[in-house]
Amino acid sequence: MRTFHKLLAGLAMIGLVAGPAAASAADSSGSDSHPFAKYHYVIQVSEDNPARWTLAMNNAQNLLNYYGPSEVQVVIVAYGPGLKMLFKNSKVASRVQSEAMEGIEFDACHNTMKNMARKLGHMPAINSSAKVVPAGVVRIGELEGKGFAYIKP
Repeated sequence: MRTFHKLLAGLAMIGLVAGPAAASAADSSGSDSHPFAKYHYVIQVSEDNPARWTLAMNNAQNLLNYYGPSEVQVVIVAYGPGLKMLFKNSKVASRVQSEAMEGIEFDACHNTMKNMARKLGHMPAINSSAKVVPAGVVRIGELEGKGFAYIKP
């Protein structure tokens, strides 16, 4: 099934397949958001630790400052306890929004959201700057497969 989605996404990118299925397969990677970037990084956040969140965002900002926003794509993927970083009311919510406006992508794990919803009785409110992805670990693996350098601060 995974091979089929990769094939479909590849065909969609070169225009051989059209339609919603092709579009969703191509869009699930998110790698089109910076088509001219030369450098690509994915940063994992999986701990409920505001100091670690700050370190991850410092790393992302340092990459932007060093390469320049047009040369680098940075994706921060939060899952497990680290998803709290992307809560609407987290201690770093305003910085998440600010860095998202600078071009850093923040991905929230839907699997984690569903697990938290069982305990909370409702889905957690996520920062409006975050993009929900089906599974955080899968997202990291897919990005690494596309040549993204992996960072876990």
